[in-house]
Amino acid sequence: MKKLLAFLLITTATQVSAEGYGFRTPSGNIYCNGSVEGSEIGCSIVERNGPPAQADTGACPGVWGHHIQLGPTGPAIVVCGGAPRKSTYTDVASYGVSASFGEISCRSEKTGLQCTNAAGHGFLLSRQNQRVW
Repeated sequence: MKKLLAFLLITTATQVSAEGYGFRTPSGNIYCNGSVEGSEIGCSIVERNGPPAQADTGACPGVWGHHIQLGPTGPAIVVCGGAPRKSTYTDVASYGVSASFGEISCRSEKTGLQCTNAAGHGFLLSRQNQRVW
């Protein structure tokens, strides 16, 4: 309960003080940034195994399969990005907690980070599995 309260206080304070936010999972392997007003989130995973959640179109000059974006209504998508590195964000989404950011809700678990929007679209990021829907 203390962990959930601490995470909710962090996200509530972030929502009040600025329209943007950023957090990481306890391992630092997954980190996210977003906008509460725009109900959007972008998350990156540093180390992952297996194929990316969506096939590379060949148009990405950067790193493919490590960056995911989710908006308020449509499906999550994999986006091209730079090389991710472990996050040192001080806001940590402890395992077992959930929080909402505008129209997007996320849950941090030892098995991965899952975020969904109000339309039911979302993503799952973990070292072993990455999915978008």
